[in-house]
Amino acid sequence: MPTTTTPDGTKIFYKDWGSGQPVVFSHGWPLSSDDWDNQMLFFRNQGFRVIAHDRRGHGRSAHVADGHDMNHYADDLAALTEHLDLRDAVHVGHSAGGGEVARYLGRHGESRVAKVVFISAVVPDMRLSDAVPDGQPPEHFAGMRTALAANRSEFYRTVAAGPFYGFNRGGVEPSEAIIENWWRQGMSGAANAQYDCIYAFAGEDYTEDLKKITVPVLVMHGDDDQIVPYGATAPRTAELVQNGMLKTYAGFPHGMPTTQADTINADLLAFIRSGHLS
Repeated sequence: MPTTTTPDGTKIFYKDWGSGQPVVFSHGWPLSSDDWDNQMLFFRNQGFRVIAHDRRGHGRSAHVADGHDMNHYADDLAALTEHLDLRDAVHVGHSAGGGEVARYLGRHGESRVAKVVFISAVVPDMRLSDAVPDGQPPEHFAGMRTALAANRSEFYRTVAAGPFYGFNRGGVEPSEAIIENWWRQGMSGAANAQYDCIYAFAGEDYTEDLKKITVPVLVMHGDDDQIVPYGATAPRTAELVQNGMLKTYAGFPHGMPTTQADTINADLLAFIRSGHLS
């Protein structure tokens, strides 16, 4: 099982398939690199080298007691890119993984990076405020932590069967296989890490990180995202980066890389190859 060890001694599990320009995937909360299997197979078969890791405390990475914050996540990603000597890489971050990618560039710069993609990402700041009237209120995140601590298994089942994939919307047929896979990934991680990760992804302002990004950026977000509000995040992200492009998907949910994989993969491929969408 391939792993790398970070400067603070944490073992990080990763997948590394194929050859060619590297595409690096950072997963969302509370999942693992398995959430990217569709994209990784697709891009490997398109001639790319694909890499995805399990965040510390998640999946098969070490279930450590501390370090569950965005600065550590960003430094872990930097350690992985250095371990694999990745250059000219495209970084793709979904949800909390978008925060990880933004903080990675903010802390470690762009010398190894060619392009960036934020999918349903938590950047620049998803918290409700006067400046972000579409954001999530503090009690929303407090409720997540309470539900996780009370019955993590039941909570994860509810999230996957409902708002994450939009399976609670009228006319949407739930996929039991998708729900079970989300639950499986969530339950494979450590409860303490996932509890703390809620603070990490929801308690940060990534504005200064985004302002430092000069490489081409694609921001992909569904306007029916019930987890990370579209209005609070995607348009602001595209404005803050220096070379951003916004793609809005009508009716798509937070988990659109899974439920709308064909559409997302096609747009990702077009952007990575040409810097534009078809």
